[in-house]
Formats: sequence, structure tokens, C-alpha cells
Amino acid sequence: MFNNLKETIAAYQARDPAARSWLEILLLYPGIKAVHSHRLAHWCYRHNLKFLARAISQRSRRRTGIEIHPGATIGRRLVIDHGMGIVIGETAEIGDDCLIYHGVTLGGTGKDVGKRHPTIGNNVLIGTGAKVLGPIKVGDNSRIAANSVVLKEIPENSTAVGIPARVVRIAGQKVNFAGEVDQVSVADPVSAELAALRSELEELKKAL
Repeated sequence: MFNNLKETIAAYQARDPAARSWLEILLLYPGIKAVHSHRLAHWCYRHNLKFLARAISQRSRRRTGIEIHPGATIGRRLVIDHGMGIVIGETAEIGDDCLIYHGVTLGGTGKDVGKRHPTIGNNVLIGTGAKVLGPIKVGDNSRIAANSVVLKEIPENSTAVGIPARVVRIAGQKVNFAGEVDQVSVADPVSAELAALRSELEELKKAL
């Protein structure tokens, strides 16, 4: 537990330029408190102390504004920046070294049973206000833009944007969609028309 706490504080120091000291992070950052409380609640949940687990979870929610169901699985070095309004569902899974901003929901759609919430890979960033819904997977090293609504699986090393979210980059390369207008390499219609006129002139010269 101490080692987990120590490396999580180090992750906050690395990711948050406003963090001035380890003591400030430990005592004043709600994300640290929420995750620490969750680990205790999750232990109770796994040992069938469901009421106690829920009580710990709800107390943490009141103190931090971050609601993590005790059944959720959270990896190492999770950084929650600001944190207010975050909701993480019962069957959600979060990998190592993730960064989550305020207003994020890892929730369900109401259509699934059993595994109802998303699985987030390692080193994933989820922007402010994003919603990731259903038993889908977000691959390692991916980025979810602020206020996006993710309803389908996101591959590794991707960037997803929009409502509903779509992948716009994979491994740093832009993704072209069927039917999407290419604003950069689109042909110049004036040049095309001039070329057609030149061709007609050449044909007329030959005829004369």
C-alpha cells in the first residue's frame, strides 16, 4: 500500500505542473484520497463485505466529488486531475499510468448485463467531460478528447474525438474516412477546366 501511494504521488508530480510538493498532493489532492479510499472499499467488496464497501465509497464521494464503485478495478499510478464529477462504474477496469480529468464517466448504456462498463488500457488519457459507455475497450496509449462520447472500441495508440467519438489518428497518422473530403489534396477545378480547354484547342488546330 505504501509503495502504491509513493509511486502515485510521483505520477502526480510528473503530470501536474501545479503540484509543488509530495505533502501537498498527499493532503490536498482529492484524486489521491478517492483512489486510496477505493482500494480499501475494493478489498471489502472482494471479501463480500458489500455494505461496508459501499459505505466507504459513498463517504469518499461526499468528500471528493469522485464516485468510484467499489467493484471497479483500478491499476497503478492513476492520476485524477481535479476530479469533480467523475463516475466509474462497477465493472469498469482501468490499467496502469492513466490520466483522467474531471467530469469523466466510465459508465453503462443500460442495455448490457454482467460486464457493463468499459475496460481502459494502460497509459490512456481521458479528457474533461468525456463519456465512455458500455463494455468496450480503449486500447493502450490512446487519447480520448474532451467531451467525446465513446460507444465503440478504440484501438491502441489512437486519438478519438467527437459525439459519437471516431478515431482521427492511429500511431500519429491521420485516419481518412470513406466519403470524407480531403481539403488539402483536392484537385483545383479551374486548373482542370483549363486543361480541358487546351485539349479542345489542340483538337481544333488538328482539324483545321
